[in-house]
Amino acid sequence: MPNNGDRTRAHVFVSGNVQGVFYRANTRDTAREKGIDGWVKNLSDGRVEAVFEGPESTVSEMVEWCHSGSPAASVDDVEVEYGDPEGEDGFEVRR
Repeated sequence: MPNNGDRTRAHVFVSGNVQGVFYRANTRDTAREKGIDGWVKNLSDGRVEAVFEGPESTVSEMVEWCHSGSPAASVDDVEVEYGDPEGEDGFEVRR
């Protein structure tokens, strides 16, 4: 992970049964509880895409959380790329 004042960015793609199971809402709520900035949205191919920015340890916790996600979800795979924060502010569900 890059060192940017101990803040990092994770760009995540989650595949499996992750749409229509409150995955985005649960991701938003969990990220806000942890004080993570970023966003989450559904993709047309059935995956969920998310960006998390914050302290490295907390971002890592969010990436780990994505492997289970919402209780109704069935996650097959989580792809993640780490990079430098781009200044996300707050956490939102994008359409």
